[in-house]
Amino acid sequence: MDPQVELSLLDRSRTRAGEPDVAALRHTVERARRAERLGYHRFWVAEHHAVPGIASGSPPVLMAAVAARTDRIRVGSGGVMLPNHQPLVVAEQFAVLEALFPGRIDLGVGRSLGFTAPVRTALRRAADAPDTFEADLDELRSYLDGRGPVTARPRLERPVPVFVLATGRGLAIAGDAGLPVVLGGPVLDSADVGEALDDYRGRAMAAGGRPYVVVSLDVLIADSVAAARELALPEAWALAAARTTGQFPALEPVDPDRVLSARQRTVMEDAVGRTVHGDEATVAAELGELFHRTGADELLASTSTFDLDALSESDTRLARLLTSR
Repeated sequence: MDPQVELSLLDRSRTRAGEPDVAALRHTVERARRAERLGYHRFWVAEHHAVPGIASGSPPVLMAAVAARTDRIRVGSGGVMLPNHQPLVVAEQFAVLEALFPGRIDLGVGRSLGFTAPVRTALRRAADAPDTFEADLDELRSYLDGRGPVTARPRLERPVPVFVLATGRGLAIAGDAGLPVVLGGPVLDSADVGEALDDYRGRAMAAGGRPYVVVSLDVLIADSVAAARELALPEAWALAAARTTGQFPALEPVDPDRVLSARQRTVMEDAVGRTVHGDEATVAAELGELFHRTGADELLASTSTFDLDALSESDTRLARLLTSR
């Protein structure tokens, strides 16, 4: 593996069966504190609205709690979904965070809409609304760096770093803006991911920026491939349930012998297959191949599982694996 690859965590504040939603937020803060002790570079939180299995709906608020309980680790959003917000308000929120925690705040932005039609309605965002992400991104950056028609307060000596979350077309947007990109999802497994990232890097350099690629995916380390696979099942089951019932549930233990429909089994196998899991040697080999294909500068592990102790142990093993190179 490339010894220059940075290591970070994305925590989505997943709820767990038998616990109140608020427990998920407390777990997120405690995980951030452990990540700092383990030497992780960043700790990011997510934005999901009215999703039963996720408690994180307001990244800036949760980031403030995380930054207040940590000392050095960078804290960011993975990400703020610009279609849901006014760019000026986002700029003000992150300017406040940067003023309170100078040099530690990242702003990751994405373009996903609400999870369901009622959520999109509640957010005042129609599914067929024009895609204004590129213009919103430019407007947001203008407020952060002082070019905007009004001045976002507090004024900062240096703008907050902005990252673009991408699954496809977002690569070109990030490149043309000269911004770092966070790439996740099935595109990481595509045969042309290297070509797509070469195009991104060319665009970013042409725009006067410094290309920077963060790859984001689930990584689970346990004593064996079989044990790590079991840790991946709760999240895989949640995805299968969402695809077949329309509800994204809290994490729960999953019996490997659970009776599933053919569609549920397919969704679960696909989800587990996209998770890098196994013992240290297996994970090191898979990550090394991924870094080679993508030339990534950073790994943002977005892992979750029901067993908090196992999750903590996996985070610890991953940190040791990548810091012992």
